[in-house]
Amino acid sequence: MSLPHAILTALLEKPSSGLELTRRFDKSIGYFWSATHQQIYRELGKLEDAGLIRALPSPQPTRGQRKAYEVLPAGRAELTAWVGKEEDPKPIRSALLLRMRAAAVVGPQGLEVELNRHLALHQEQLKEYEQIEERDFPAGRDGAEDRLRHLVLRGGIELETFWIGWIAEALATVGKLSEASEASEASEASEASETPGVPEASEQG
Repeated sequence: MSLPHAILTALLEKPSSGLELTRRFDKSIGYFWSATHQQIYRELGKLEDAGLIRALPSPQPTRGQRKAYEVLPAGRAELTAWVGKEEDPKPIRSALLLRMRAAAVVGPQGLEVELNRHLALHQEQLKEYEQIEERDFPAGRDGAEDRLRHLVLRGGIELETFWIGWIAEALATVGKLSEASEASEASEASEASETPGVPEASEQG
């Protein structure tokens, strides 16, 4: 149920067309609740049919013109009720964490490359969040709505900071394990080469 509520939130902030919503999702809400253009349009139709939003009348209707939507009182009431609704946290599903668990069984060969790739992605996302924070939440901007929106952004910043730290620790651990494995293999190879061969028994006539 979260996508329709995300759309209601965005429309209460600013009446928008489906295309405008898609662009706004890409730059804000989409960071923590993504949606495709088709999903947004589909939900707009459902919300309109349910009487939660309406298309704004156009002063000069033209064929193919984008409709802008606004939230009706029933939509605001629905969003208000949802804000206070009880909902349990969702279990984490991470392919990277699963790969780490698999590496404990089969070895970490090749895992370092993927960890470095994820590290770069999280560093890039953190940089983007920090740029948004500097641009949109300068010192002294502390209205009630700004505080809550800033808190959401801070959640994203803290999450990316966590992943960067965790992946750095994972890379260090994988590196040490790889070094230990290589040293063990080298030692075994050296011992094998130094072990004298057993002479064959001579035939007695």
